[in-house]
Amino acid sequence: MDQPEKSSSRLLASSGRRAFLGASAGLGAAAVAGLAARAAPLAVPESNRTMGDPIPETDYGMPIEYEDHVRRRRTDVFVNRQNYSDWSMTPLHQQLGIATPNGLFFERHHNGVARIDPDVHRVAIHGMVRQPLLFSMDDLMRYPSVSRFHFLECSGNGLTDWREARSTTVQQSHGLLSCAQWTGIPLSWLLDEAGLQDGASWVVLEGADGSGHLRSIPIDKIMDDALLAYGQNGEMLRAEQGYPVRAILPGWEGNTNVKWLRRIYVTNEPLHVRGETARYTDPMPDGKWRQFSMEMEAKSVITNPSGGMRLPGPGPVELSGFAWSGNGTISHVDVTVDGGRSWVEAQLEGPVMEKCLTRFRFRWNWDGTPAKIASRAVDSTGYVQPTAEQLARVREISGFVQHNNAIFPWTIASNGEVGNAIA
Repeated sequence: MDQPEKSSSRLLASSGRRAFLGASAGLGAAAVAGLAARAAPLAVPESNRTMGDPIPETDYGMPIEYEDHVRRRRTDVFVNRQNYSDWSMTPLHQQLGIATPNGLFFERHHNGVARIDPDVHRVAIHGMVRQPLLFSMDDLMRYPSVSRFHFLECSGNGLTDWREARSTTVQQSHGLLSCAQWTGIPLSWLLDEAGLQDGASWVVLEGADGSGHLRSIPIDKIMDDALLAYGQNGEMLRAEQGYPVRAILPGWEGNTNVKWLRRIYVTNEPLHVRGETARYTDPMPDGKWRQFSMEMEAKSVITNPSGGMRLPGPGPVELSGFAWSGNGTISHVDVTVDGGRSWVEAQLEGPVMEKCLTRFRFRWNWDGTPAKIASRAVDSTGYVQPTAEQLARVREISGFVQHNNAIFPWTIASNGEVGNAIA
C-alpha cells in the first residue's frame, strides 16, 4: 500500500456528527430502515409486564446469554494440535472501549495454566542485592499500590499475515492484544528495599508454571515502570493471567511480563536462555538474529468494519479501531479508504494514555464501490507505522517471524463483504 502525503481529504475529518447523520437522510428507506422504524408505535414488551429475575444472595456476574457469541478463541489459522503451549485470542471487533474484560483477555502459555494457592506462594529477590528478600502474598498486599492502564501484546501478534492473507477476522490477525488496568507494586520499590549492588544491570524474572518460563530484563526497564501486579480491571488476576502475581512491563512484548512470578534474580548479564536464543529473537537481512528487541512499536488496526463482517449497504459507516505504542503515547492516526492514495486524520478518543490502547474513529460515507481501508499510527516519538514492504527492508521475513507492526488493510467488496487485503 502506498503512503503519499495527506491530501485535502483531511477536511472530511472535521465533518461533525450532524453532517454525518444528515448524509444518511438521502440514502433511501432501505439504507435507513432503522431510522424509519422510529415512526411505528412502540409496543409494550413482556419484560414490562412481568417480574425480573430475583437477586441472588451471592453471585459472580456473567454476560447475558444473548452475548454468548463473544468468546476468546484459539486460532484455526496456525493450528497447534496440543493444549499446553498455545494462544487464545481476544475478539477485538467485539470489544467496546479500551479495557478488555478479564474473561476475554488473550492467553499465551508455555506449559498450561498454573493454579497456585496464594497462601503458599512466595516471591524471592536475590542475586546482586545487599539484602535478599522473600515475600508472601500477605507481605506484598501490605505495600502501597498503584493502578495503571497498559496494553499487553504477544510478540507473535500478526505473524500469520506477513506475506499473504491467512486470517479471516481481526480476532485471528490481531487478537493477541488486550488492555487492562493493572494494580500492584512498582518493582523499583522492592528492589530499592533489597538494595542493588554495584554492577547490577539485569534482572531475571522466573515464573512458577510448568515451563519455569523466565526472561532476562535490563534493570533500567525494571526501575522505570515495571509492576509486580496482582490486580486486573478491579479484581485479582485470573488464573490464566498469572494468579496470584505477575510482572507487567508496560509496552514490552507479552512473554517478558512473566506470569506466576516466583523469583527475581539480579545479575550483571542476561542468561541467554531458550526464550532469548531459540525463541523470541528476530531474523535480520544480514543473516544474524537480533536478541532482546522487546519494545512493541507503534501499530494500529481497524476493527470496525473488519474481516468477516458485511456492510448492509452504501451509506454512513464509522471506521473505528485501536492504536498503541510501546514507546509512548499515540499522537495521531491516519485512515485511508482508497488503498493508500490519500490519508485522512482520524479522531482520537480520550483518554490517550502512555503504552495503552487508544481508540480512533472516522466517519465515512461509503458509496458502494469496492474500497480498501487501513489505518496508520504515529506515536509521540514521531515513529510512523510502516507498510509491510518498508518493514521487509529491515527484517528478514522467513519462518516464525515476530514483531509484525505493519499497516493492515481490509477490502470492502461491492456487496459489502470485508476481507483481508494484506497480500
